[in-house]
Amino acid sequence: MPQIAQDALNEGVKKREVFGWALYDFANSGYTTVVLTAVFNAYFVGVVAGGAAWGTLAWTLALGLSNLIVMFTMPFLGAYADLRAAKKRLLLLSTAGCVGATAWLAEVGPGDLGLAVVAIVLSNVFYSYGESLTAAFLPELARREAIGRVSGWGWSFGYFGGMLTLGLSLAYVIWAQGQGMTAQQFVPVTMLITAGVYALASIGTFVLLKERAVPQPGVARAGVAESLQRLAQTWREARRYQDFSWLLLCAVFYQAGIAVVIALAAVYAEQVLGFKQTETMTLIFLVNIASALGAFAFGYWQDRIGHRPALAVTLWGWVVMTLLAVVATTPAVFWVAALLAGLCMGSSQSAGRAMAGLFAPADRLAEFYGLWTFAVRLSAIVGPITYGLVTVLTGGNHRLAILSTGLFFLAGLVILRRVDVARGSAAARTTG
Repeated sequence: MPQIAQDALNEGVKKREVFGWALYDFANSGYTTVVLTAVFNAYFVGVVAGGAAWGTLAWTLALGLSNLIVMFTMPFLGAYADLRAAKKRLLLLSTAGCVGATAWLAEVGPGDLGLAVVAIVLSNVFYSYGESLTAAFLPELARREAIGRVSGWGWSFGYFGGMLTLGLSLAYVIWAQGQGMTAQQFVPVTMLITAGVYALASIGTFVLLKERAVPQPGVARAGVAESLQRLAQTWREARRYQDFSWLLLCAVFYQAGIAVVIALAAVYAEQVLGFKQTETMTLIFLVNIASALGAFAFGYWQDRIGHRPALAVTLWGWVVMTLLAVVATTPAVFWVAALLAGLCMGSSQSAGRAMAGLFAPADRLAEFYGLWTFAVRLSAIVGPITYGLVTVLTGGNHRLAILSTGLFFLAGLVILRRVDVARGSAAARTTG
């Protein structure tokens, strides 16, 4: 992780606390890298579903169900966490849930469709809870003028966690293949590796990161009703937060495209270009390196040139990436597209997280990040399911499916023009 500058942090925040916060990005990145992007998605389609034509759609529907659950529960959990100052406690519970469900994926074999769906739904729900809760700590740690770079520190450090988990998994897969093992023998072990790294690395977060929020007055016994009332109040005041609302709508579209890349990149590489398991894992490993570099460098650039223009640059990069993937007929061109995707992935996701923090009132951080998660999880339903439907309707044409993904990024660019960062940031300070 880069050297942390004290002048980027809020008063009273120590560098080791930011390191503990960033450790959570390090811990949970292995889940998305190995389970959702590089290994289990292709295993689900090729082994669990037996390579059936409906396998890709089944995978996207399973992810869609998990994201639907998160959409309608995370805003409430965020409001509850703010009222009760319970971000850290809920983060611990969500971490245990994701680690346990990821380990359960090791039990999935050929034809175990029901088990695979239940385990992936649970693991992705708990992962998403953790991602939202840890993001809500960001505005407590970073000064507003440095929130982009601090977000970038965590996001770039996270990719190294993804690379560690993927590297350990890749080393095991290469060894296992050398022993003549099949995917149904070595993929389950990679799930245990992923769960183990997640559990061990997250310990540092719970040791170093502080719960700086305090329970809100008069809500010592706050529960479901109080949390829902809090959400209803935010909804009634939506006009005050119009820029946050535009950002959420923008995120629904551009994050839909990113969700396709995360969930289906390995499937595309194997189905269209004939990549083998080790080739796909190597590709994702290099994509993580590009993502780490992109997120780190971009965070500084974002604070310098402005949040909106910086995010727009990354969305244009995504458009170019999808066009390259469509025309790729050789692995070399697809590798270029994948590396461009890596540079854009870390930077665009980190930029969105930072902008959400600027627009969130100080006493509603977890709630607003819960609403941000609502948008991101909605996109994670729309994007992959659109991709899956296109493949079904076109007889398995993955090129047309990835081309349709580019439209999500273009829509995000159009909506981003409505976001006024200065106005949105001012609204957060005056109404919080």
